[in-house]
Amino acid sequence: MLLLTHVLLILWISTVGGQGRHCDFPKINHGILYNEKKYKASFPVSLGKVFYYSCEYNFMSPSKHFWTPITCTEGGWSPTPKCLRVCFFPFVENGQSASSGQTHLEGATVQITCNKGYSLPDNKGSITCAEGGWSSPPECISTKKCLKTDIVVANGFFSESEYAYPVNKETQYKCKPGYTTADGKTSGTVQCLQGGWSSQPTCIKSCDRPVLVNARVKSDVTWFQLNDRLNYECHAGYENQDGRTTDSIVCGEDGWSHLPTCRGQVRSCGQPPQLPNGKLKHVKQEKYEHSEMVEYDCSPNFVMKGPKKIQCMDGEWTTLPTCVEPGKACRFMPQLENGYSQPSVPPYRHGVSVVLSCRNAYTMIGNTTVTCIDGIWTELPKCVGKKIQLCPPPPQIPNAQNMLTTVNYQEGEKVTVLCKENYAFLEAKELVCKSGQWQSLPRCVESAQYCGPPPPIEDGDITSFPLSAYSPGSVVQYRCQSFYELRGNLTVTCRNGQWSEPPTCIDACIISEDRMNKNNIQLKRRNPPNRYAKTGDFIEFECKSSHKERTPIQSFRVLCQEGKFEYPTCE
Repeated sequence: MLLLTHVLLILWISTVGGQGRHCDFPKINHGILYNEKKYKASFPVSLGKVFYYSCEYNFMSPSKHFWTPITCTEGGWSPTPKCLRVCFFPFVENGQSASSGQTHLEGATVQITCNKGYSLPDNKGSITCAEGGWSSPPECISTKKCLKTDIVVANGFFSESEYAYPVNKETQYKCKPGYTTADGKTSGTVQCLQGGWSSQPTCIKSCDRPVLVNARVKSDVTWFQLNDRLNYECHAGYENQDGRTTDSIVCGEDGWSHLPTCRGQVRSCGQPPQLPNGKLKHVKQEKYEHSEMVEYDCSPNFVMKGPKKIQCMDGEWTTLPTCVEPGKACRFMPQLENGYSQPSVPPYRHGVSVVLSCRNAYTMIGNTTVTCIDGIWTELPKCVGKKIQLCPPPPQIPNAQNMLTTVNYQEGEKVTVLCKENYAFLEAKELVCKSGQWQSLPRCVESAQYCGPPPPIEDGDITSFPLSAYSPGSVVQYRCQSFYELRGNLTVTCRNGQWSEPPTCIDACIISEDRMNKNNIQLKRRNPPNRYAKTGDFIEFECKSSHKERTPIQSFRVLCQEGKFEYPTCE
């Protein structure tokens, strides 16, 4: 009886101790077990069990095999299943590297040598393959700068406050009122290139298409250059001051030479009306013809509100201005803390402005002038002690909606930009005030012409770094995962906002060890033992030792077709 109790105790201890000798389902980041849905319910599994796992696209196991075996041991899964990021290193523009065209695994560091006048971001000499891809794009950017002093805008000015611009950076210039660019716009852009600025900006004298009364123009042009002539024609029953129905006007330095007046059966006007607290500037006439004008002046100590001239229009005078007493004067200038005003003598009349300044080591927040309005000064600015760099009003982005702006912006302040209809962002969506200058200027491009990211393909990807937008004519190349065959065009092209048809990646054939054991077969070439084959490859089998062919001999040489093939059988 004592012996039986001892045996049962040993069996119970063995059973309890064996409960920990198994392996749970392996959690593989960026990876999956072979036939995972089928085998997942069988976990935990006993020691010695072997499974295969593969990695997602752009990831690879340390063994670099498509299917990697792992074995359940007392210490857990061996080897530990993991998937490392695969980083493809392309050709380095404006530089060179011994790794060009090669593939690297997560943790690898690649040295890059940039050409003279170029450097990596932050002047680094290498980049590292991380889980999310390369630590920074493998590209050498130009260190050349274009200075604003190297270019002069005749009849215009730069609308941005930056002094130096890197290569490929664009800056905007604006034309003075009455001037336009060569293509008739009020603003244009120049770009900093490796050899300097892309072009010399020009603003030429222009005239807008005039609005004519009782006449029509004989042209569809909306703007005109200096010395351009515009022909017009009076409506039926009307003629100009010279008695002609057709004539022309010329675009000059001061605008159009004259605006034509086409008159028909119109009435003249009598004496102009009296202006209270004012008088007529001209000698009175008995009669005034249609379109004639007279001018008024206000009496001393009165100011005029409204146009100082009125016009005879078909027998009636246009609206008369008014002469009013000015607003109350301001007696004393208010004190500006840590600042001062320009020397002046009170009292200050209504409408007078005074310039204010801050003392050294103080910065002004607000308007630099205050104005006397009916005896009260407008709001004073503030002089703050800390010397801070403020940003001016932000520049107007081409093809973007007009922005509501203020005078000054603090460090770190952001201004959101909205593109006009049918335009989209190519880069950032907002401006940032940094060290007194606007950073990360966005660009609005025609959304109908630009393409978004290239279409994804199953078991494949593009060979270059993806962008948020691609210009018309851009070409992107694809490649398939290892042992997958690419079908179709190797590249796609952006045309009219659409990508051309992408290729497809044809599946590889996976050779199952379990299936071969079940059919009593093995691979004919086993050094090294390939467990997968590409579409179009032949796979050769043979019977295991002491077994003979059950299926025809030609079935032992099979063709892989899009991931499928038939196994032969031995008995």
